[in-house]
Amino acid sequence: MMSKKNLMCLDVGIRRIGVALADSAIKIAIPFTTIETDEETNSEIDEINKIIAKENINILVIGLPRNLSGEETAQSAYTKKFAENFIYSVDEIVFQDESLTSVQAENLLKSYKKPYTKGEIDMHAATIILQDYLEENF
Repeated sequence: MMSKKNLMCLDVGIRRIGVALADSAIKIAIPFTTIETDEETNSEIDEINKIIAKENINILVIGLPRNLSGEETAQSAYTKKFAENFIYSVDEIVFQDESLTSVQAENLLKSYKKPYTKGEIDMHAATIILQDYLEENF
């Protein structure tokens, strides 16, 4: 029996980062929060590290953008560089294809027939990415 792993997923954007959490025993990703980025202070890195510590995160799953042909983009490079901030914070960092997850997230939020924010789209996109990872790996 594998020991339970705590997972966190980041949907990394220039302005915001959607965050979702899960554990490998329950295998259900839940939306957690949205973090605004700050180019001057990079405070989002501290915020993410605080969540990693508080939630005892073992595996950090990061959504990796690709273009419609499946190739990596400038945003993919930005995301990989951003991930380097956490190599000492978790046991493992993995990248998960995030193609169309923002569209899926927006469609889900539309289905609730309530107003929603860009931040909620990012948070739900992170949840979808993490759920995909859980289903493929646990």
